[in-house]
Amino acid sequence: MHNRQEKIEALGRVIDTLDILRVKCPWDAKQTNESLRPNTIEEVYELCDALINEDNANIRKELGDVLLHVLFYAKIGEEKQAFDIVDVCDALNNKLIFRHPHVFGDVSVNSTDEVLKNWEELKLKEKGGNKTVLSGVPAALPAMIKADRIQEKASNVGFDWEKPEQVWDKVREELGEFEETLSQKSPERMEEEMGDLLFSLINAARLYKINPENALEKTNKKFIRRFEYLEKRVHETGRQLKDMTLAEMDKIWDEAKSATAESH
Repeated sequence: MHNRQEKIEALGRVIDTLDILRVKCPWDAKQTNESLRPNTIEEVYELCDALINEDNANIRKELGDVLLHVLFYAKIGEEKQAFDIVDVCDALNNKLIFRHPHVFGDVSVNSTDEVLKNWEELKLKEKGGNKTVLSGVPAALPAMIKADRIQEKASNVGFDWEKPEQVWDKVREELGEFEETLSQKSPERMEEEMGDLLFSLINAARLYKINPENALEKTNKKFIRRFEYLEKRVHETGRQLKDMTLAEMDKIWDEAKSATAESH
């Protein structure tokens, strides 16, 4: 691994390269915050995919792409004479020190839960910080991640179940309420109750230290593997999925469960 000086020099080289591209490359020269934003979102999702797959080669690549965007936004800020990368780093460093008094101050903590609770309290005290507990949750977050963050922040100020197993009564309650709406044939009520049910399941995942986004993505990938196996086996027989009965597909699906589990 590289030493501190090598890391600083590497970052400096990237900054120098970006400065040149901003002047000499037609594409880089015309980029704005708004034009970069969609690409930034895409790069972060690609990083997330590499992280889920524990693909170190792609993690390194995608981290570089995300870093480029951070430096690009800082460069645009510098051109507007609003801020530069030094201001970004200094603000981050000051925030980290302020929010870790148990490391840089005289506050004592005994667990990660206490650290998180202190973190939320400090954010409310920060000059220019969040005015309410939930105001720091970005509105643009995907719904599942947003629900998890909302519940985590509420928990950090004491609004939570006393024991994890208590959440299952809430899950069963929400499932029952959703089932009741089925007979009402009201799309609005069904959507509302399904939202409540999903929210309670995400809460259960949090209480049992399971990342719901990661859990669902792993299931997505598992379903894709099994369905692709099903498609391949059916095509080998010269038939089409639409021509098969559900019982026939289920038989191959059970086979796919064993086959893909072994290959995975």
